[in-house]
Amino acid sequence: MKAYKVNVNGNVYEITLEIIDKADIKAPEAPKQSEAPAAQAAPASADAQTMTAPMPGNILKVNVQNGQAVKKGDVLMILEAMKMENEIMAPCDATVASVNVTAGTTVEAGTVLCTLN
Repeated sequence: MKAYKVNVNGNVYEITLEIIDKADIKAPEAPKQSEAPAAQAAPASADAQTMTAPMPGNILKVNVQNGQAVKKGDVLMILEAMKMENEIMAPCDATVASVNVTAGTTVEAGTVLCTLN
């Protein structure tokens, strides 16, 4: 162990650091992939409509599944951006051809969220 004094913005802190051997350091484990099988996506037709993220944020909730029928105005998913929950709604009556995100996913503006037929 080795003691140090650290000055941060005029405040002095006393810290103690433990000196360790490089052989004692363990590499972090890679996160495990989900074992759940992905739902089979319905084939997209020529008139398929893609729903994209209007802004960067996090997907809080996904309310639809592949093959599910939706009506105009149904909430497909909730996108949190700048501490606000934004509802991504179906623009027309359709069937969900594919869902490209899950709850907890971070998306950028323009990311395809789902496809509707």
